[in-house]
Amino acid sequence: MVISKKKMPEIQIKVESISGIKKKRVGILGGTFNPIHHGHLIMAEQVKSQLDLDKVMFMPDNLPPHVDAKSAIDAKYRLKMAELAIENNPDFEIEDIELKRGGVSYTYDTMKELTLRNPETEYYFIIGGDMVEYLPKWHRIADLIKLVKFVGVERPGYRHRSEYPIVWVDVPHIEISSSMIREKIRHDCSIKYLVPDAVEEYIREEGLYRE
Repeated sequence: MVISKKKMPEIQIKVESISGIKKKRVGILGGTFNPIHHGHLIMAEQVKSQLDLDKVMFMPDNLPPHVDAKSAIDAKYRLKMAELAIENNPDFEIEDIELKRGGVSYTYDTMKELTLRNPETEYYFIIGGDMVEYLPKWHRIADLIKLVKFVGVERPGYRHRSEYPIVWVDVPHIEISSSMIREKIRHDCSIKYLVPDAVEEYIREEGLYRE
């Protein structure tokens, strides 16, 4: 897999430094993770590999500022499932800043705080190709693009066009969604191979998504 050449990114992927110290290159994959599944993991691994990132942080949101707000189970369950999903990959970590802060999870507020905390880190914010067209509606997007480099994961049927600088990455298209998994659980269908084994066991033990 290589970075898509359909549209060259408008930003330079390079290593900068502060006082001669090499900056860390960290990916951020945010989401409700309701529940996390193999599609999320494949996306994170491909982006990390193709952009040569040091690691990818999985960042569960508290209350997504979506117009069609998602109905998510309690954050403690979503966080635990994310922890279980990545426990065997040393290149993946959890960032729980939005859960600790509470309230609506605006990406600008989060990334401003993270960049202030970690000035030696260069952040790459990962979004699906279907989300790129919604960037103009994001809270304080003009300021946000100064804090992060956006990584667009290619999706069939979506154009590689944006008024904002995007690094496009070609990732295998996996037809798995959290809503599909929740629906299968409600109908007592198997979710094996859709989520990591540890996540499947946790969902069963806690009786999640049964209602």
